[in-house]
Amino acid sequence: MIIEHEGKRPAVSATSRIAPNAVLCGDVAIGENCSIGFGAVLTAESGPIVIADDCVVMDNAVRRGVYGAPLTVGRHVLIGPHAYLTGCTVEDDVFIATGATVFNKAVLKKGAEVRINGIVHLRTVLPENTTVPLGWVAVGDPAHILPPDRHEEIWAVQCALDFPKTVWGRERPPAGQSLMPDVMPRYAKALTRWHAQDREVG
Repeated sequence: MIIEHEGKRPAVSATSRIAPNAVLCGDVAIGENCSIGFGAVLTAESGPIVIADDCVVMDNAVRRGVYGAPLTVGRHVLIGPHAYLTGCTVEDDVFIATGATVFNKAVLKKGAEVRINGIVHLRTVLPENTTVPLGWVAVGDPAHILPPDRHEEIWAVQCALDFPKTVWGRERPPAGQSLMPDVMPRYAKALTRWHAQDREVG
C-alpha cells in the first residue's frame, strides 16, 4: 500500500520489489534492486526514510523516520523480520537480524551486525564491523555492549542519553512519577493530526 502523507508520496525504483501488503507512507525513497517484504511498514511521519541500493527489508519489519532524525539506510543492508528501526543511520554492509531494535539517532557504522533481538539504544554509535550479540544491548558513544542482565551498567550510560528529552522533548520526571500522562495525550493527538489527510495512491 502506497500512502501520500502531508503531500509527499513514496518514490520506489522500478527495479525494486514491494510486497503487496507492505506499507510505504510519505517521504520514503527506495533505491535500485531492493526488496520490501510482506507486512513491512516504512512510515515517514515527521522525517524522511531513504533506503539505498541492494537492500532487503524482510517481513513485518518496521521503519520510522521521525522529526530531527531521518532514517537512512546505506547499500547492501539486510533488515530482518520483526526488526524495528526509528530515526537512525545505518551505513553500508550492515546486518540487522530478526527482532533487533535500533532507536532514534543511533548510528550503525559500516559492516556492523546486530544479531537476533539485539538492541542499539538512542544516540548510540556502533563502530565499524562491531557485533551486538544475540539479545545484548549497545548503549553510548562509543558503544558499551552488554548482556541484558547487567541492567545497572546499561542504565548508568542510558540515563545520560535522555530518552524523554531526545524523543519527546520532555524532562525526565522525578523518581516514582510517570511521564506518560503528559506525553501520551499530546503524542496521540499529533499522530491523529499528522495522518488525518493521508490517502492511498496507486
